[in-house]
Amino acid sequence: MQNFLDIHPDVETALREGRPVVALESTIISHGMPYPQNVQTAREVEAIIREQGATPATIGIIDGRIKIGLTDDELESFGQTSDVHKVSRRDLPYVVAAKKHGATTVAATMICAQLAGIRVFVTGGIGGVHREGELTMDISADLTELAQTDVAVICAGAKSILDLGRTLEYLETSGVPVIGYQTSDFPAFYTRQSGHGVDYRLDAPEEIASFLHTKWGLGLRGGAVIANPVPEAYAMPHEEMEAHIDNALAEAKAQGIKGKDATPFLLAKMKEITGGKSLETNIELVKNNALVGAQIAVAYANQK
Repeated sequence: MQNFLDIHPDVETALREGRPVVALESTIISHGMPYPQNVQTAREVEAIIREQGATPATIGIIDGRIKIGLTDDELESFGQTSDVHKVSRRDLPYVVAAKKHGATTVAATMICAQLAGIRVFVTGGIGGVHREGELTMDISADLTELAQTDVAVICAGAKSILDLGRTLEYLETSGVPVIGYQTSDFPAFYTRQSGHGVDYRLDAPEEIASFLHTKWGLGLRGGAVIANPVPEAYAMPHEEMEAHIDNALAEAKAQGIKGKDATPFLLAKMKEITGGKSLETNIELVKNNALVGAQIAVAYANQK
């Protein structure tokens, strides 16, 4: 892996000593939020993880090198540079071989985290089956990655622009456990409830760490979804968001926007429709996921 990976010294030391490390994606910086909120949020998230006793490892690709942990200058660059590829599993070999810049999605971040030996990954929300997916077959590679890559993903559920029922069915078919952290209702990114249940509710980081040790100890390949609802103070009303999402989806369809361009467009549209409230919610849920993810990483390292 030395041919492809550059591991930040802090991350390398933590891994060597068996201390907790939390992986973070870079697509949320390059494609998920506007500047300067993207860089500010990335720095705040890393600080939260450090405060909990874990080491953050934001993952991205610079000149074809997979960076496991970014410097402050590299975070700033990802937040401002416009020619950064959005990288999922299929894009990873091209961007690395062509020595380009790439921001890793959930799927690609999981791959890179596993290559580096990191088991816990924090993001905003996972991708899934898009609405009308039965017609378009538009299904995020995040779901197939969760079925085969041994990394736990702490998220605020799946993005509410998706078909959450079909997303959960896909995960169930793939054998991916969906754990509700202190909730029995699967959260829908901006909102705390979706009307869909989780597989199991666990209320403490130590319980989740024990679950992960048992899963992988049994030789059961694949990740796990740890669904952590957005803090109540920043949650948005479910019915109101559904109406906004319907409007945003109709506009995306009218403009022919699909594939990997759909999510950035829809997130930007949601920000516009909600007068910026959805961006505030997005930022707060990522920070909350970082807090819980770091606590899980610490518990996992202690049990190990």
